[in-house]
Amino acid sequence: MVDQKKLPEDAQQRLNEALEGLYFGFRAITAQPDARLSELGYSRVHHRILYFVGRNSGCSINELLAIMRVSKQYLHGPLKKLIDDDYIAVKRDPGDRRVKRLRLTSRGRRLEDALTGEQRRQLKAVFEEAGPRAETGWREVMALLARSRDE
Repeated sequence: MVDQKKLPEDAQQRLNEALEGLYFGFRAITAQPDARLSELGYSRVHHRILYFVGRNSGCSINELLAIMRVSKQYLHGPLKKLIDDDYIAVKRDPGDRRVKRLRLTSRGRRLEDALTGEQRRQLKAVFEEAGPRAETGWREVMALLARSRDE
């Protein structure tokens, strides 16, 4: 862990600027999906569920919990609402009837694509403007941040 008191002031300022960039960048990329979700009475967790079920069609609830790294309590309410509202379909695993498999319905696919599609367009435009080296650097930093959560 970085000891803020021992950092030179310019190093601390650069870290603060990086944190602010992360904060404002995240706010920019989530603004439009959040507004659409709010219209539907949903929140960012609903989008995350739609996104990961869409990328992992047929996953079990336990697999989704592991992918998202959240608790059953955190997932239960939002997942149930998406199922009840016909955005996610549940089917029992034929090999193990205790296991429930998840997939997006056509309605869920349309919503997920609308929400995430805008984010993809934003990333594409920013990566094109910043250039391939900046994109590679960004991906490396994000991978290291994600990995540091596991440690």
